Amino acid sequence: MKFSDGYWMMREGVHAVHPVEVLDVAEGPGSFSVQAPVQRIRHRGDLLKGPVVTVDCASPMPDVIGVTITHFAGEKARGPRFELAADPTGDVRVNDDAAELTSGALTVRVRRGGEWGVDFLAGGRRLTGTAPKATAVIDTDDGGHYVREQLDLGVDHFVYGLGERFGPLVKNGQSVDIWNADGGTASEQAYKNVPFYLTNAGYGVFVDHPGHVSFEVASEAVARTQFSVEGQSMRYFVIYGPSPREILRKYTALTGRPARLPDWSFGLWLSTSFTTDYDEATVSSFIDGMAERDLPLSVFHFDCFWMREFQWCDFEWDPRVFPDPAGMLRRLKERGLRICVWINPYIGQRSPLFAEGRARGYLLTRPDGDVWQWDKWQPGLAVVDFTNPEAREWYAAKLEALMDMGVDCFKTDFGERIPTDVVYHDGSDPERAHNYYTYLYNQTVFELLRKKRGEGEAVVFARSATTGGQRFPVHWGGDCESTFEAMGESLRGGLSLGLSGFGYWSHDIGGFEGTPDPALFKRWIAFGMLSSHSRLHGSHSYRVPWLFDEESVDVLRDFTKLKMRLMPYLSGAARQAYGEGLPMMRAMVLQFPDDPACTHLERQYMLGDDLLVAPVFSADGDISYYVPDGVWTHYLTGERVHGGRWVRERHGFGSVPLLARPGAVIPEGSVDDRPDYDHADGVTLRVYEPADGTTVLTQVDDTSFTTVRNGATLRVTGAGAWSVLLVNARVAAVEGGEASEHPQGVLVKAAGGELVITLEEEN
Repeated sequence: MKFSDGYWMMREGVHAVHPVEVLDVAEGPGSFSVQAPVQRIRHRGDLLKGPVVTVDCASPMPDVIGVTITHFAGEKARGPRFELAADPTGDVRVNDDAAELTSGALTVRVRRGGEWGVDFLAGGRRLTGTAPKATAVIDTDDGGHYVREQLDLGVDHFVYGLGERFGPLVKNGQSVDIWNADGGTASEQAYKNVPFYLTNAGYGVFVDHPGHVSFEVASEAVARTQFSVEGQSMRYFVIYGPSPREILRKYTALTGRPARLPDWSFGLWLSTSFTTDYDEATVSSFIDGMAERDLPLSVFHFDCFWMREFQWCDFEWDPRVFPDPAGMLRRLKERGLRICVWINPYIGQRSPLFAEGRARGYLLTRPDGDVWQWDKWQPGLAVVDFTNPEAREWYAAKLEALMDMGVDCFKTDFGERIPTDVVYHDGSDPERAHNYYTYLYNQTVFELLRKKRGEGEAVVFARSATTGGQRFPVHWGGDCESTFEAMGESLRGGLSLGLSGFGYWSHDIGGFEGTPDPALFKRWIAFGMLSSHSRLHGSHSYRVPWLFDEESVDVLRDFTKLKMRLMPYLSGAARQAYGEGLPMMRAMVLQFPDDPACTHLERQYMLGDDLLVAPVFSADGDISYYVPDGVWTHYLTGERVHGGRWVRERHGFGSVPLLARPGAVIPEGSVDDRPDYDHADGVTLRVYEPADGTTVLTQVDDTSFTTVRNGATLRVTGAGAWSVLLVNARVAAVEGGEASEHPQGVLVKAAGGELVITLEEEN
């Protein structure tokens, strides 16, 4: 939200006051509170007027400092509130010059005795801070009251995150409203809004407000990041890294880490699509067609019309097309498939659950007591009130009956268009609950799955989210068009979400709206199968590959099998997601923050630590992408690529730029028809020219491997049945195994727990 009229003036009807000096400081355990008048105190007469702004500083954990700006402290406490970890810490120092709080390596310093200013310091330098007139309490003629903060932004400092946003990855110059909306992938609206951003300048900022937060990122004030909320108080946290990876680790330690997911969820998901006609025969024909063509399939998804029209949601199978749902699910599961069904948090008036929910008080009501309803999406639609514990149990019980029938997971669609003219069971403020609603919705479903299936076995396919929603994965990108432009939108959204604390992400291969032409479909397959999670889904047309062309079948087979072989590597990337809060799909700036060429890259990404992926956004296969320093290697061909430059290539539909990082050791599995197997059994460690004196530790499930190079000697230790592929290397001698030629180098099969390999010198 913009308040100013250029640099000098405020907009008509907007009135702002600013702290100008520190009146006094009250110290507390690991905290301090500053009283800051908005005019100079020259004599006692100036003590008779306000406003006075209160600024409180405290730390919930090392390297994280919270700042609370308050005008009137008598404002009623309103929920909901984000669930945050807290282990208060910090050392306070107050003198005539400043009040300081230090937590870990981060210090907040409020200046005294001169002009108002707040500095955040770490590593011997100022990270950011506020200048005079940056902090503001604002009134508007229409009765609004806002708290605003502006933090300095350096010339070469860039802002990322703020949820899954489909515009430019770098948010500088953008206005961003944190307000969940069902707006597709082609607008400034977003399904997943997160009031957190990180920078390449060593810090991130999290605004602790679950409702509407307005960000002006180098837009209203071009050298500042501005954020504001309506109300009398606002709290934000500054999170010190110094690296973007460390910022994410600490942010997710504060707000929650992604859950561990089952291996089967990383396989290929196939959907009925949305408005297509289907019954058990249709479903069986799809599954038979996949099997006949040797296309590995892990999950089959039934979209909306598994239920009867106008009765979403009643959680009952449409008996006209699925007369024996329990038998059908049993037959599908006998084929090794997991089953997903579509749900949402809305109850159409025709659903039998509407009357039940209304009678029990489980639906959101208007202030006059009427059930809130409208006719968008479903006639007479009502919204489940997840702040009511009984309503949550009621909703979960309907899903539990489906799980007992054989359903394994749920696509938790919608949850964005939540009204604000409503009353919640627990008294939640409707503005604050609008974004937070999706947290309660997905938490209800995810916790049921976890209770029924066990830890590490729960998975949803969710569209909406906010801060903390990363705890309940997976999330997909929403409704995109079937165009190359929408493919690019989707990637930008996924990378932005990953920079907002979410570890896993997916999208509709080929796009959702419309029908992709064969070229687009094949290009999107490569991108989709090299994403965290992979799903074939559309709106009014099927997504089985043989409906496009036979080459689509071959492309899907090759990339699906590649992903299955990569499961030992992907499971390691997933371990970083749930253990450290790092996304599996990473914007280049997250992995290479010191490379200025990476700051704006948004058409490529790192998949885990060691694989660079550059999707092809053209039918003809021409692509230009950036390779960081070092000698990288095409994973599919073994061809070397010298980095520190942009590369131009042309790729056929069966290829994509997939590069192994210099010195990487990438474990590749021995199974290519399913994701849930013993990843260590028969694993091949693909070793990419490690530098002399380096040691690489590789964890594959419960088995550890160590690769050490000293001079011409490469020593690899492990356990079980395993091999080493020395890519682009020549071998002089091998101890502990047997060597054979390989198209990309030399393959050495270990006979025991250790291999000692002598490398030939390169000419």
